[in-house]
Parts: sequence; C-alpha cells; structure tokens
Amino acid sequence: MTMVGLREGDVFQNMVNYGMFTGGLGFHYGAEKIGLTVIPSATGNTRRQIEMIQDFGVTAIHCTPSYAMHLAEVAEEMHADLPSLTTGLFGAEPWSDAMRGELEQKLGVTAFDSYGLSELFGPGVAFECPERHGLHIWHDCYFVEIINPDTGEVLGDGERGELVVTPLAKEAMPLLRYRTGDITMKLEDGCLCGRAQKISRITGRSDDMLVIRGINVFPSQIEHVLLRIPEVGNQFMVYVDRINHLDEMTIEVEINRSYFSGELQDLARIQKKVVKELRDTLELRTTVRLVEPGTLPRFEGKAKRVIDRRDQK
Repeated sequence: MTMVGLREGDVFQNMVNYGMFTGGLGFHYGAEKIGLTVIPSATGNTRRQIEMIQDFGVTAIHCTPSYAMHLAEVAEEMHADLPSLTTGLFGAEPWSDAMRGELEQKLGVTAFDSYGLSELFGPGVAFECPERHGLHIWHDCYFVEIINPDTGEVLGDGERGELVVTPLAKEAMPLLRYRTGDITMKLEDGCLCGRAQKISRITGRSDDMLVIRGINVFPSQIEHVLLRIPEVGNQFMVYVDRINHLDEMTIEVEINRSYFSGELQDLARIQKKVVKELRDTLELRTTVRLVEPGTLPRFEGKAKRVIDRRDQK
C-alpha cells in the first residue's frame, strides 16, 4: 500500500470479507500499520458502502474488481459523486486491462492489481507499483519459479506457465515449491521504480478451481456436499455467469427418485436445504435448480460438470 502511494491521512475502505478470507484482516492491519484511517465495511449493502465513501471522504478502496464494477453501477443509479476517491486496490480474481480502464473512468481512481494466497501469507504476495507493468513479488520473502504445469519443467523469463513459490520467511507452515495453480510468467528485472522480481498479471488457472467473488471453489467440494444430502442424486452441473459485473454460480442437481414427489412444498424444502449446505461449506451464496431424475447429461469419459460463461459475449 505504501508502494502505490498511500500515506498517513488517507481514508481506506476495506470492502472484502472479514471472515476466514485473509484479504480482510490482512489489508486492515496493513493499513493501520502505515497510519491510514480504516473503514471496515466488509462486503454487501452497496448503497451503504457508497454513503460511507461520501460521509468519510474515503480516498482508497479495496475489493474484488467485479464488485468495484457493481459499485460503480450503483453509484451511477444513485447519481452519487465520489470525488474523494483516488486509489483502487483490486484483486482475488483475474481481471483485464479493459476492466482496469473502465474502473478508472467510472470511479475516478488509479487501479492497482493485488495478488495473494492464504497459503503463502494472504494478501500482498505481489503488487503493482506505480509503473503498473507487472506485479512485484517480494524477493526477500519468496523464491519464485515458473514451470510447465504438465511436465514440471522449469521455464525461463518470459515463458508463461504455473507459478511455484517457496516462502523464505514462513515459520508456522513452511512450504517447499508450492504449486499455486496460477498461470503467469517472470518478467526481466529493470522496473523504473527500482524494485526487482516481477511477474505478469495472472491470466488463468492450471487446474479446475473456480474463483467466485474472490472465493476459491472446487467442483469436488460441491460434489462432496451433494453426496451427503439423501434427497438429491449424484448428477449435477455448475454454471458460472457474470451478471451486472458480479460472478453468479448456478447449480443444477437431480432429485433422488426416492424423494421425487412433484409436490411444490417438498421441492422448496429440498432446495432450501441444498442452498444452506452449500453456503455452509463454500461460504458462498449459490442458486440451486432442482431437476427431474435422468435429465442431466451423463459422461463416458471425464465428466465436464462446470460451464464457465463469464468470458462469453
């Protein structure tokens, strides 16, 4: 945060989850350490978030880029000006340069990319400097490699592959060559800011993990939840869409034939139960659609249960 110009006297609104998600408390304590006034607004209630920005004269915000887009839309609906904002820190999910331009235009901020993993410390593993050409990953804290995700071969600077990190200062849970699953590449040293060791912005994943509103979700987690609910079968499909710039996950699941009565009240009860079980495990709100037994696709080879439509026009 100091690197991008935040200083004592800035007012920082932290609009991410304050639960087990490390981005909340990590950024909160980091901001306090450099003397920022911290508004711990957490997630949700977008109109109230906008009112806080106006009331407290917030100069910097932190949230996912998709939520920032939603914030901008709601501010436009409210005819709310946010003249105090100057800096936006956005991370927890991949986002494009086109989205950066749109966020800067709509919110009047300079937008910086943030990268972190709970396994490595949380937020701030790598961060953009004012040059905004790649993210600096702290060379005194991490030894970084890029590998071919299929062969494990170590790649050179400028070759895109999977980020592998060995933390050098971690004590409670030391890690050796931790495979992050994130696709990036090492950039040559020589940044105008004088700092070393840069990686390019994250472009995707090497595994089947989904990032939904900053929360990591594996299809196997969904399957595990559904298998312990007797009222539903073991066939399901996951659809991920971006609606009003927010990620939305819809899960279609077949009802177990033994419980399929067709009665609306029974369907409503089962649906409510599935939604609750998924929310308790994933810490994420999902839409659940119950379908008749035998209606979802069957797969002879590897099942393709996830259809991510966020990049489709």
